[in-house]
Amino acid sequence: MRRWFATKLTVAATAVLCPTLLWGASAGAALAPSSAAGPRVVDSAGIWGNAVAVGVSGGSDAEIRSVSCASAGNCSGAGYYDDGQAREQAFVVSQVDGVWGPASQVPGSATLNQGSAMILSVSCASAGNCSAGGFYTDRYGHRQAFVVRQAGGAWGMAREVSGSGALNKGGYAELSSVSCRSAGSCSAGGFYTGRSKHWQAFVVDEKNGLWGSAKPALGLAALNPGGDAEINSMSCSSVGNCGAGGGYWGGSHPGQAFVVNETGGVWGRAKKIAGLAKLNTGGSAQVVSISCAAAGSCTVGGYYLSGSHTEAFVVSQVKRIWGTAREVPGSAILNKGGYAQVYSVSCASRGNCSAGGSYWDRSGHQQAFIASQVNGKWGSAREVPGSAALNTNGSAVVTSVSCATAGNCSAGGTYAVHSGWQAFVVSQVNGRWGNAEPVTGSQALSNGGPTAIYSVSCASASACSAGGYYVKSLSSGQAMVVSKS
Repeated sequence: MRRWFATKLTVAATAVLCPTLLWGASAGAALAPSSAAGPRVVDSAGIWGNAVAVGVSGGSDAEIRSVSCASAGNCSGAGYYDDGQAREQAFVVSQVDGVWGPASQVPGSATLNQGSAMILSVSCASAGNCSAGGFYTDRYGHRQAFVVRQAGGAWGMAREVSGSGALNKGGYAELSSVSCRSAGSCSAGGFYTGRSKHWQAFVVDEKNGLWGSAKPALGLAALNPGGDAEINSMSCSSVGNCGAGGGYWGGSHPGQAFVVNETGGVWGRAKKIAGLAKLNTGGSAQVVSISCAAAGSCTVGGYYLSGSHTEAFVVSQVKRIWGTAREVPGSAILNKGGYAQVYSVSCASRGNCSAGGSYWDRSGHQQAFIASQVNGKWGSAREVPGSAALNTNGSAVVTSVSCATAGNCSAGGTYAVHSGWQAFVVSQVNGRWGNAEPVTGSQALSNGGPTAIYSVSCASASACSAGGYYVKSLSSGQAMVVSKS
């Protein structure tokens, strides 16, 4: 679990994003999908179908942590399951021409992994051409970062991120985020622990199908001597033109957020975000999500501490120049309970983005919010329409947003009822957000138990997929996907 999950969330919010804290480790061997019947959710930008179980044969728990769609009906999902021998293993599952195929263990990952492995991020540049990464535990009990590539629909062998082992003297590394703009050309980032046991951020590029060596993100040592740093999110607008963001803390500095850009295949130096130090009086801030619509045009979102309150922020880059961080407009009015943050940002074009997350209302209930940027101007955050009516047990969050074109996005997340978390989806059509809807068929899969959406990806306004999990009992959870077409 990445540090920013643990540093700012209450127990309730953490449970939404990290259900294994509640439900324990996952179990299983061979993975295969099955379908669930039920009515379908309809919006004018497409029809959300029924949730589909990524079943576990001979075991239980599994989760999809990331989904990426390269074109309508062609997506990949990835996450982890338990192999039945107390080892978590990484898996992938693909949708081809609208049909989800059988899931499979990441080739070669079981040989690398002697304890726990998970894919945290997957990105697809074109149908059947994706890259993914995460972590595994080696025979010495050290956590190592790995990548795996899909080419022509076939997944290759998992491999340790080149050079990361030499950097990872402290034995704890992860690849947190990957972004691909053409087949075999991707960038990724994460963190490792150096000899001093401090976390350090790294970046790594794939060119022409070959991953290079991990390199420390430049400039962070100067920003935060003697402290920790990590990359949480990566986004590439074109080959060799990317942005990444995360946070640094410890040493002689309070926690701060940073951004770093790659231009023409060359990574620049990390920069602290202008204006955030003034907002961040509580000494903790992180970039949680970044989205780049064009070279030198990115937007990030995350959180900072204002006194004892956690607040949501956004900041954009225009013509390669980063602006000044600002609180998400309208979020302070919503956030009377003092815990707000952005979990996901997605930009369809320059200055046209959406961001989603959560806040705590006056009654101490967690509510989901959405905010949109139009032609460079952010509108006011608002509670996700219809989510309050669903959220009868007072804990809702937007976990993922994906925008296909300006004003046409989809988002997913969770809300709470007496029986636990439930998954929802919501769509924006021509700039107008519709009402949140429960993921159709998910409660049939879970027999009324908890469900959640972690990741949403849209190839077009009417073609999206989302992934997450459902739980039938405390010892039986499974991964699920749902698609809109």
